Amino acid sequence: MPHRHPVKVRFYELDPYGHLNHSAYIQLFETGRIELLEEAGIPLQNLEKHGFRFLVSRIETSFFKPVEAGAELIVETQVIEIKKVSTIWYQKILRGETAAATQKIRLGITDLQGKPTRLPQVFASKLESYQSKSPLK
Repeated sequence: MPHRHPVKVRFYELDPYGHLNHSAYIQLFETGRIELLEEAGIPLQNLEKHGFRFLVSRIETSFFKPVEAGAELIVETQVIEIKKVSTIWYQKILRGETAAATQKIRLGITDLQGKPTRLPQVFASKLESYQSKSPLK
């Protein structure tokens, strides 16, 4: 089941044309992932206390519709793959029922020194409730 997080577009996130800046989408997607992790009981601080980190290794973002200041959006986030040392997530930014942007992201799992390492089963199990084998349509 996907995680859903509401956000509102602020004026300082706009580009010179009055639209949500492409870099702000990346931040909104990050907020969605952080909120999912917190809801799953894996806040980033807790993960790091156990000696693990998620590091972005690939981002694929597609933009479909412009978004203006004040728009109320939903960031939908789901995990589509949990491997030994990485996870793949799929996200959508929705304005109503319409996708404004989507993102597929690969997160590597490392120890605190940056060496790839296996995600402990206790954390993987918590992510599985947000897992779907295919991205949301």
